[in-house]
Amino acid sequence: MMKCLCVQDFKCEIKIEADVAADPFWCTCCNLNLDLENFPISSSLLNSLEEWTMRYGEWIDWERDRLLPNALLLEQQHNIAGKLLTEKVKKELGEYYTFIFSPSTMASYFSNQLM
Repeated sequence: MMKCLCVQDFKCEIKIEADVAADPFWCTCCNLNLDLENFPISSSLLNSLEEWTMRYGEWIDWERDRLLPNALLLEQQHNIAGKLLTEKVKKELGEYYTFIFSPSTMASYFSNQLM
């Protein structure tokens, strides 16, 4: 398990969650964004995680600040890919760390607000 960087001697899980301009690993204790490069992860999985993260928010029309018509489907597909990647991360690093997946809920949240 990872030791949290903000609290000594406290073991935390690592949350896998995509966000704009951030690596997808987060400390669950202090919410610190963790650098993927600091983990002993294969280059193919590292590339897959980076590509998945870069696709975060593809369901948003950023110029108009609104959801695309197929936002719920795109977000769901993104979450399925994230869950699969989390399982791959667990296979590679699960011996050393505990990982949990945090799906995006932005599209479903905002679509419910509009109803």
